[in-house]
Amino acid sequence: MAYNDGIATFTANGALTNKMRVKLTASSSTTPPQVEVAGVGEQHIGITEYAAATGTLVAVKLRSAPGIHEGVAADTFAVGAVLYGAATGQISDTSSGSSIGMAVEACTGAGDIVKFVDFSVLSTTAGTVSIADAGTFTATATVEAALQELYQNAVTVQGFIPLSLNGLREVGTGAVGNIAANGGLLASDTTPVLAPINGATDSCQNVVWAAANVDPVMFQTALPPDLAAADIVLHVRIKSAGTTNAVGFGVDSWFDEGDTKVVDTTTTNQTATWAEKIATIAAADIPAGAQTMTVVLTPVTHGTDIMYLSALWLEYKTSIVTS
Repeated sequence: MAYNDGIATFTANGALTNKMRVKLTASSSTTPPQVEVAGVGEQHIGITEYAAATGTLVAVKLRSAPGIHEGVAADTFAVGAVLYGAATGQISDTSSGSSIGMAVEACTGAGDIVKFVDFSVLSTTAGTVSIADAGTFTATATVEAALQELYQNAVTVQGFIPLSLNGLREVGTGAVGNIAANGGLLASDTTPVLAPINGATDSCQNVVWAAANVDPVMFQTALPPDLAAADIVLHVRIKSAGTTNAVGFGVDSWFDEGDTKVVDTTTTNQTATWAEKIATIAAADIPAGAQTMTVVLTPVTHGTDIMYLSALWLEYKTSIVTS
């Protein structure tokens, strides 16, 4: 293999054109080693100095060679464009893989040979790429270590808002009861009832609607700042006293103040076994930047069986926190 100012001689593995990006052929056994076309997003070792037929010798200007490099453009771009490896050994400003250089002249037509500065020092191993950490957020020094640190907390995009049964209030036309009605707060003698499942053996509280009773209840909650533009899902844990009636809720939602009512319905449970059911409030119905959510839950018709509710909560998709 002859060297001369950053030019090395290789054996062409396939027909190569002038100014084509090439990579070493894996497990090449020829002397000198074979090179072949570098594809889209692939890193190259250098660029051919002239066209060569397969099996013939070809001079390659190595990436480490000093000075300006040249390549065949796959598309048009301006001076200063960051370049990437394109298909068939060409260069492009379309992002793919790691960048390979920066254009020092504009390209006005695909197929033109253009000059660029090669980024000859490149690492694609996260464990050896350093980070600047201008904000001093971590003591780690590499991309790999920083990502591992981040993943300790960023394990899910699912957000969770717990809702207490003790905060539910009985409402009529959206208003809570007067002071004589305790402002609609639920108790052991209200309709519906808030009571333990079994006072002697199971103190888990549940809200109980007698058969045929469909008095609505309401909750209101602030929405978190990391709420993404996505669906909000209401989860309820419910059961029926028997198998005659499928129990569930009509769900009326409002966001912030003066909003138009959004109407949804939960899935239902027609068994005497506790089950988690949901109602999905579509992202399209949630105003951008919403900060408050008010929900009225009205039991569906259940003329025969008692309806029970033991828990409710909201799940949402979290957004990337930028400040």
